[in-house]
Amino acid sequence: MHVSVFEYRVRGMDPAEWGRVCAEELAPVFAEVPGLRSKIWLRSADGGAGGVYLWEDEAAYRAFLASDLGAGLARHPHIEGLTVRDWAVDEAATAVTGGDLQPA
Repeated sequence: MHVSVFEYRVRGMDPAEWGRVCAEELAPVFAEVPGLRSKIWLRSADGGAGGVYLWEDEAAYRAFLASDLGAGLARHPHIEGLTVRDWAVDEAATAVTGGDLQPA
């Protein structure tokens, strides 16, 4: 398994409206991304936002980055300052501490 964390600032849109766009328009698209087991959507009161993504493997993560959706995030008109970090998941230690690695 693989995890990535995307962080950015919302530009030109009220944070509450961005939340609506995420829930109603973007989340259904992300739900269909191959190899994406789950996504936790992040939002802060100061306009920060992002997501924690759990991938089947690093190949699924890399395929997403190369896809139109993944590559388009950096060009989205309401996203600025996008940063991305990724890690392999230590599944043995995660299982001991109750981390949920089951698909959504």
